[in-house]
Amino acid sequence: MNAENAPAATDHATASEHTPSTGREPLTFRVGLVGAFIAPVIFLVGVIAYFVIYGVFDMNALTASGLVGVLVAALFARSYGRFWDWVIAGVSSRTSITLLLILLSVSLMSALISQTDVAGGFVWLAGQIGIGGGGFVAVVFLMVCAIAMSTGSSIGTLFTAFPIFYPAGVVLGADPLLLAGAILSGALFGDNLAPISDSTIVSASTQRYRRRSGVAEIGGVVRSRAKYALTAAAISAVLFLVLGLALAGDGGVAQVGGADNDPLSLVMLVPVAILLLTAFWKRDIFLATTVGLLSGIVVGLLAGLLSPADIISANEDDTAGGFLVAGIADILPLIGLGIVVFSIIGIFQGAGIFDRIVDAAARSRLTNTPRGTELVMGLGAALTAGVFAGVNGPSMLMYGPVADRVGSRVGLHPYRRANVMDCFTLGIGSVVPVVSSFLLIAGLLTQGYGDGVPALSPVAIFTTAFYPLVLTVVILVAILTGWGRSFEGEDGAETKDPQPTPPVS
Repeated sequence: MNAENAPAATDHATASEHTPSTGREPLTFRVGLVGAFIAPVIFLVGVIAYFVIYGVFDMNALTASGLVGVLVAALFARSYGRFWDWVIAGVSSRTSITLLLILLSVSLMSALISQTDVAGGFVWLAGQIGIGGGGFVAVVFLMVCAIAMSTGSSIGTLFTAFPIFYPAGVVLGADPLLLAGAILSGALFGDNLAPISDSTIVSASTQRYRRRSGVAEIGGVVRSRAKYALTAAAISAVLFLVLGLALAGDGGVAQVGGADNDPLSLVMLVPVAILLLTAFWKRDIFLATTVGLLSGIVVGLLAGLLSPADIISANEDDTAGGFLVAGIADILPLIGLGIVVFSIIGIFQGAGIFDRIVDAAARSRLTNTPRGTELVMGLGAALTAGVFAGVNGPSMLMYGPVADRVGSRVGLHPYRRANVMDCFTLGIGSVVPVVSSFLLIAGLLTQGYGDGVPALSPVAIFTTAFYPLVLTVVILVAILTGWGRSFEGEDGAETKDPQPTPPVS
C-alpha cells in the first residue's frame, strides 16, 4: 500500500485516529469556547508582528509564535492532560505524518534543482531569444512559471527570480510594476500546480475519500487542476504581453545571458520531467520524488553540474555540506510550523470547533447545492489564507478539514474539493493587500538595486499580480457554471452525477 492510498486520518466524529488514548471526552476551557481560539489568536499576532511590523519573513518565528500560543492555551484548559492528548492526536494523525514525510522528501528534489542552477539556464535562454523590455515582461512570467514548477517553492522562486529579472527588465525599459507582478504571478503559478509544491501536497492530502480509504492522490489533483491553472496562466500571459508592450519605455535588446548563466543547466529539466510523469502515472509522490532525485543526481554528475561534494560533504567549519543537508535544513522550519498548525487543529477537534463550523454551514441554504457549497468552501479558504498572511500551506492545513467535511456532505470528489480550496487560496487569498506576505516579500525584493530601478510598494504590486486575480475569476466561473465539477462515485471514482446517498462524516 503506497502513501497516497493509505487509510486517511479521520476526525473524532468518525474514528479513533484523532481520539486520545484517554477516550473521547471533549476538550473544555475555563473561559468557555473562547479558549480554543487562544492559540490561533496568539499565532496570528505573531504573524502580524513579524510580517507586517518588523518585516521579517521567517518560518521559525511563526513556529515560535504558534507554540507559545499552544503553551498558553493549555493553562486555560480544565484538564491539562486532556489538552495535550488532543494536541498529540492532531500531530500524530496519519494525514499529518504523511504530509510531513512528503515535505521532507520533496525538499531534497527542490535543493537539487537549486544546486544545479536551473534558473541560470532560463536566463541564458532569454538572452539568446533577444527581446525588448515590453516583451520581456511576458517572457519573464513564463520563465518564472517554469522555474516555480521545477522547484515547487513560490517564496524560493521569488528570492531567486527578482534579483535576476527585475533590475535587468527595468534597464531594458520594461514597466517596473508589470515586471514585479509578472515575477510574483509566475511564482504563485508554480505553487498552484507543481506536484512537489507544499500547497499542492497539503490541498490533496487533507481531502479524504468517503467510498474507500485514502486521501486525494497528488497526480490526480494536479491533472484535474491543470485546466484552471493553465487557463489563468494563458490569460495572464496575454495581459502581461499587451500591457508590457503598451507601457514599455526606452530600452535595448535583452542581454541577460551573462557568463555566469550556463545553458547546460537546462538539462536538469529531464529529471524534473521524469518526476512529473511518474507522479501523474503512479500517483505516488514518494516514488516520483525518489525517481526524480536519483535521475537528477545521475544527470547532474554526467553533465558536470554536480560533484560528489555537492551531494554530501563536510564544510571547513566541520558542519555538514551538500544539497541533501541543505534541502532538509530549508524545509525544517516549515515542518516545525506544520507541527504547530496540526497541534491547533487537534485543539479545534477536541473543542468541537470543526463540528460547529460544519453544522453552521449545513444550516446555510447555500450549502444545499454543490454550487453553493463550493462558494462557501472557496470564500472560507480565501478568508483563512488572509488571516494567515497569505502563507498558503499552513492556512490550508488549518482549513483543509473543514473543506473536507463540508464538501463531502454534497458528495464532491476529493479532487474537486482540493482544487476549489487551493485555487481560492492561491488566488485572492494569497494577495490580500496589506497583510499578504507574498506582496510584502515582492515589495522588499524590488529594493536596493540603485538609481533608476524603483522600489515598489506591496499595495501597488497587487494591481499587477494578474495570475492570482485571474485565477480567482476562473475558479468562480468554474463554480458558477459547473466546469470540472466532479462527485465521488463507487470506490472513489470521479463521476459527473451526484450520488443519491453519499457517505457523510
